[in-house]
Amino acid sequence: MGFFLTLLRSQLFTKLPYPTWSFEGQTVVITGSNTGLGLEAARHIVRLGAAKVILAVRTISKGEKAAENIIESTHVTKSVLEVWPLDLSDYESIKAFGARLQTLDRLDALIQNAGVLTNHFKKEKESGVESHIAINSVSAVLIGLLALPKLKETARKTGTRTRLTFVGSDLHFIAACKEAEHDGSLFDVLSDEKIADMSDRQVQDSTLFSHHLLTPVQVSSVKIIATLLRPRACCSQSVRLGLRRHY
Repeated sequence: MGFFLTLLRSQLFTKLPYPTWSFEGQTVVITGSNTGLGLEAARHIVRLGAAKVILAVRTISKGEKAAENIIESTHVTKSVLEVWPLDLSDYESIKAFGARLQTLDRLDALIQNAGVLTNHFKKEKESGVESHIAINSVSAVLIGLLALPKLKETARKTGTRTRLTFVGSDLHFIAACKEAEHDGSLFDVLSDEKIADMSDRQVQDSTLFSHHLLTPVQVSSVKIIATLLRPRACCSQSVRLGLRRHY
C-alpha cells in the first residue's frame, strides 16, 4: 500500500523543478535520445549550455531528425549536437561505442535511457539471454563500465564529479520475480521460456539491475555519481506504433 500511496502523491501533488543549473563546457552522452525522455533530456541539457550533446541511437536517421528538432527549438549551432550509432542488442556495437567514448576530450555525464519493452519472449542470439534482461540490464551495465575510464579521467582533470545515470522504474518495488524460486543460474532461469513470466519482466529487469548490477558501478570511484532514476508514470513513448520496442 505504501508504494501506491507514494506513487499517487508523486503523480498528483509533486511538481518537479524546472532545470536551471549550467552545463557550460560539458559533454553529455544520452542513449535512446531520438524520442521520449531521452529526447527531452537532450533538449534541456542543450538549453542549459552544454558544449556537446551526443545522441546515441540505434537508427542514425532518427537521431539526425531528433537533432534537427532540438536545434530548431533551442537555436543552438549544429556543432553542439552529434549522433552516434548504438545497438544495445549487439555487443560489437556496444564495444565500438565504448571505444569511441575514450576519444572524447571529456565526458561529464552519460545518461542511459535506451531500453526495450515487450510482452513477447525473445532471446538475443549473441548471448542467449532474454531480451529484456540482455538489453535493459546487461548491456546497460556494460556501457556504464566501458564509460568509467573517461568519466574518471574527466573528474580528475576538471576537479568535478562526473555522472553515470540510468533510467529505471519504480516497478521494481512490486516485483514478484517468481522465477527466482527455481534452482540454477538466475540468467538461465529468466531466459527459460517455459518459466518466464513476461507480464512481470519489466519489473524484474529493473530489480535485477538496481539490486545486483548497479552496485559495482557505484563503488568503483568516489569521483563518479552513479544514480538510478525512476521517472514514474509519464509520456515516454516506450510503447508506440504497436511495436512495444524502443531504443
